[in-house]
Amino acid sequence: MVKEDWLTDGDKKNPLVILAHGAGAGSNSDFMQQMAQLLAARGLYVVRFDFPYMLKRREDGKKRPPDRAPKLLEAYREVIAELDRPCVIAGKSMGGRMASLIATEEEVSAQVKGCVALGYPFHPLGKPENLRIDHLQSINLPMLFLQGVRDKMGSFEEVSGYPLAEELEIQW
Repeated sequence: MVKEDWLTDGDKKNPLVILAHGAGAGSNSDFMQQMAQLLAARGLYVVRFDFPYMLKRREDGKKRPPDRAPKLLEAYREVIAELDRPCVIAGKSMGGRMASLIATEEEVSAQVKGCVALGYPFHPLGKPENLRIDHLQSINLPMLFLQGVRDKMGSFEEVSGYPLAEELEIQW
């Protein structure tokens, strides 16, 4: 990860939020820019970064699918390690899923104090039988998911029946 590619909003002295993009659009998408500006306006320092596949897309203009989870997780861990300070990790959809996976790792507990997902992908599109919730059944730090009631990867109807940790707060 190249620090020069990161986008920042807010004052560096403020509490830190690291915000990861979703599968289809990078850290400079309208949604990511607006979210970072809203968070910064509330007194947070927001750092946005692109996962490796999105950096390649930016270089050559070719659309490509996201890297596999291990590569995405390693990229996110690198940003956390480079910033080396207490933070909340967050992300939109796929980025939120990666943040939630990292938030359950003991190695990052010194820095990561919470996790936020903006539209968590509880299952792949059209495959509600392939749940992505195992790691969400026992968590040891605050997690907040902001979810649309009709989200195609985890609607209110679907998610309300999932066995999730009580510490996981979902706002619909």
